[in-house]
Amino acid sequence: MSSIATAPTVRRPGAELLRRRTATAGWMFVSPALLLFLVFVAGPFVFAIALAFLKWDMLTTPEFVGADNFVRLFSDPILPQVLLNTFVFAFASIVTHLVFGLLLALAVNRVASRVLGYFARVAIFFPFLISWAAVALLWKYVLDPTFGYVAQYAATFGIELPNFFADPAWAMPAIIFIDLWHTVGFTFIIMLAGLQTVPTELVEAARTDGATSWQIFWNVTLPLMSPTMFFATIITFIGAFQIFDPIQIITKGGPQNSTTTIIMYLYEKGFQAFDMGYAAAVALLVFVIIMGVTVLQFLGRRKWVHES
Repeated sequence: MSSIATAPTVRRPGAELLRRRTATAGWMFVSPALLLFLVFVAGPFVFAIALAFLKWDMLTTPEFVGADNFVRLFSDPILPQVLLNTFVFAFASIVTHLVFGLLLALAVNRVASRVLGYFARVAIFFPFLISWAAVALLWKYVLDPTFGYVAQYAATFGIELPNFFADPAWAMPAIIFIDLWHTVGFTFIIMLAGLQTVPTELVEAARTDGATSWQIFWNVTLPLMSPTMFFATIITFIGAFQIFDPIQIITKGGPQNSTTTIIMYLYEKGFQAFDMGYAAAVALLVFVIIMGVTVLQFLGRRKWVHES
């Protein structure tokens, strides 16, 4: 029985040097992003975890209090209302953005004129480019019950509008509407991109088989759009759960805490009450909720997302 001799490994001259240079170049390319991640993401996250175990007002020496800040989360009388407000806003934001974003994308996608189509895209997306501060001040003025344009035009028809930002029943719907006006353009662009990935061959085949426009939309377009809608759902929830700017500028959480969201509450505890330890505990709660809901969304995607 003959044995097969194993050929010795031959290293080319300079191969090891080339490998080291390639690795060094790779680390040099990723180092800026890695540095930004460590400074602005990983570092603050670790600091927030440590801060949650302390009592600190940013003026005196920090005091270690163990899990007291986390225990306070379960006994805080305001926190349940704050979480409810945040989930209501996030759910309403997801529904309105998906519905109106998809409807706008369907309408623009059917425009035959290329010039008119480009104009519609720019017009719909443009409000998203405006800063939240400008948008909040604009709508605070427009919906003002005394000198706002909406109230003045309504008065000419004998309609008396409520004080949207002073009435607990109308404050949150007003914020939801303003957020939709400002950010639906981003969802619209995502939906439009998803629509353009739907194969026209399938649509034409369904139309040839006698399917109506509604049947084509429900059985062809919508299933193929489900990955895009899934992505839009995730990013919309993450963004909506962290809403802060319009509430801080317009209502400051009022009236009667009807618009106080979890990020607004975190800001109040950390930078108004100077209770940094408890604010850090609230921040970690936000992280856990967002992470948990995102994981649930990924677990449930197989029930409605069409995997191509």
